[in-house]
Amino acid sequence: MRPPFHIRPLEVHYSEGATSMKFHSHTHFEIYYFHEGKANYLIGDKIFVLSPGDLILMHGMTLHCPNVDLTMPYRRTIAHFDPAFLKPFVDMPFTVNMLQPFYEWKNRRIHFQGQDRAEVEALLARLCRLTDNPQARDRLVAAFLDLLLLVYERCQSAGAAPTYPSDKERHAQNIIDYVEEHYQDDLHLEHLEQELHLNKYYLSKLFKEVTGATIFDYVYHRRINQSKIHFLLERDLTVTEVCYKVGFKHPSHFTRMFKSRVGCTPEQYRKQTVPT
Repeated sequence: MRPPFHIRPLEVHYSEGATSMKFHSHTHFEIYYFHEGKANYLIGDKIFVLSPGDLILMHGMTLHCPNVDLTMPYRRTIAHFDPAFLKPFVDMPFTVNMLQPFYEWKNRRIHFQGQDRAEVEALLARLCRLTDNPQARDRLVAAFLDLLLLVYERCQSAGAAPTYPSDKERHAQNIIDYVEEHYQDDLHLEHLEQELHLNKYYLSKLFKEVTGATIFDYVYHRRINQSKIHFLLERDLTVTEVCYKVGFKHPSHFTRMFKSRVGCTPEQYRKQTVPT
């Protein structure tokens, strides 16, 4: 059986066209750049309403999923990388810590425009040309370090509060904030209705419209993702202990939901994460 995560230490790809995406997470870091389209991106406990020129940093096991308008052109560039692969370069003397934004910001958006946007897009295009050329590995790393330095510089001056184009996005964010604090609890729509002072049917409809998922699909993905983190970081916990820890009432339900989303049972996943 393959390990739960398998990816080259650094790869960058440009894509066009939209397909339906599901919530997912991974151990590597990600840089997502939005060229064109209409999309909301749900990352962890935040909703980002994207604009061309947006670059998003994603840290580790954060649950994420784009909700893309399939009727419009959609162009993006995505870079995946293993931070351990870049650590020797980051640890060199007299350099800034280029991975600091990923550890401190975790999941944040930076908006580029004008000359900065042109520079970022030129760098990404070069990385895409180099990523599939095994003879250009060193040039790929050098170009990627240049991108990380550019991102690091922008992070020093960024930090604006998120804005939403309508009340729907704001309400959806409030739902996510509530779920983030209570996903281990026995959640019901009535709880959200009472806490957010909005009709539960309206909440369900707007959340689906903004994120592309139902509220409880998100809750289950959040619980499953947290269970994967427990299996990775707390190897002494049993499957049953993790089941209750993340909010499931019955181990059989946990196993069924985990397998449908991850592709293997919790016990199989737990065994895969044990070092050999």
